[in-house]
Amino acid sequence: MTTMDEHGVEAREREALDAYSRTIVDVAERLAPSVANLRIMRRVRGGLAPAGAGSAVVLTPDGFLLTSAHVVAGRPGVRPTGRASFTDGREIGFEVVGSDPLCDLAVLRAHADDLVAAELGDAERLRVGQLVVAIGNPNGFAGSVTAGVVSALGRSLPARSGRATRMIDNVIQTDAALNPGNSGGALVDSAGRVVGINTAVAGVGLGLAVPIDAATRRVIGALMTDGRVRRAYLGIAGGPRPLPPGARREWGDAPGVEVVEVSPQSPAERAGLRAEDLIVALGGTRITGVADVQREMVGERIGARLEVAVLRDGQTVRLVAVPDELVTGRG
Repeated sequence: MTTMDEHGVEAREREALDAYSRTIVDVAERLAPSVANLRIMRRVRGGLAPAGAGSAVVLTPDGFLLTSAHVVAGRPGVRPTGRASFTDGREIGFEVVGSDPLCDLAVLRAHADDLVAAELGDAERLRVGQLVVAIGNPNGFAGSVTAGVVSALGRSLPARSGRATRMIDNVIQTDAALNPGNSGGALVDSAGRVVGINTAVAGVGLGLAVPIDAATRRVIGALMTDGRVRRAYLGIAGGPRPLPPGARREWGDAPGVEVVEVSPQSPAERAGLRAEDLIVALGGTRITGVADVQREMVGERIGARLEVAVLRDGQTVRLVAVPDELVTGRG
């Protein structure tokens, strides 16, 4: 015999499920026109040949699309072209405007002026456990939708271009199912705002997305206007190391970055940096990890004087470096 309380619980469960379903349906219907299925083509002798597939998100009605850099990666100096298909049945040609492998983002330009642009959100407002929806084209199945939660925040993902390496910061981890072809597609919050670009499948039930935040918005803007992202280059390899007790009175308890290697003829070598130096500040900003060093290596630092505070033999030594521009293929 079913009691009134049990009927009430069942009704609430049905209502909750319906609300969950409505949210996903609303998000999918809102975003589906703004997510493209990409077919990548490369020039070969005699014409064009298929070279891969992926997804992309519409940035502007006049044809700018956002995808993952690895989706459109090609031979050095050769930018692929392709076709972008949409849920309304259109197939539109596109070219690569700019690509940044060190952030795994690329901007494309499709030959259209009436696309449905997605709204970009802010990944910095996400919370672990929050509902997210992945929209893309896994294995060529256009407009596929999966749902899950934000499993973790603040992950790091290594990216490489030639011998240059960089950690992509604040990567979003989700359990929304991702498969080949999802890369470049949208990770969306319950309000239908794009908070990430799906970039990798790290394992069963584990997906990663590059966040849409202040840093990646600057990357996107640079790719749209200049076709590339300028970064400064210091020329060190290092890792975190605790500060000696005597230095903590001046610099606090957080660690610094120990210089493991200084590249020959680099700005770091010219500034006098040495292996075993412990970097505690760059340009007056406290440095506690390699990610902090990366964040300081912005385009504005190229050719500008940069004070480097290091601990050496128990003393604080202040050096001046002038960063060069990071060139793809350089370590």
